Amino acid sequence: MVIATRIREKLETALEPTTLQVLNESGNHNVPAGSESHFRVVVVSEAFAGKGRLQRHRAINGALKEELDGPVHALAIDAWTPEEWAERGELAGQSPDCLGGDGSLPAR
Repeated sequence: MVIATRIREKLETALEPTTLQVLNESGNHNVPAGSESHFRVVVVSEAFAGKGRLQRHRAINGALKEELDGPVHALAIDAWTPEEWAERGELAGQSPDCLGGDGSLPAR
């Protein structure tokens, strides 16, 4: 899990999150076993206070620019302030299974 570790370290440094989940969802997609190409991150940080969804996503994408320019094909983002997270009180859901680029592959 080299890429997942890099994602975790970069988000911890850039955003000092109170909660951070890095989920490798590559297994839900038509990729070789053991791939690290599809991720979901849940980032709870005070750095998001007063910022809209787009600004939050840009901060995460900026911190992970190298990964997004290279091995990471897809990144789902859940970005919350600690107050918003406390109201939710739940972990991230999993992204739906990939249907392939043209939707012709059956869901698992």
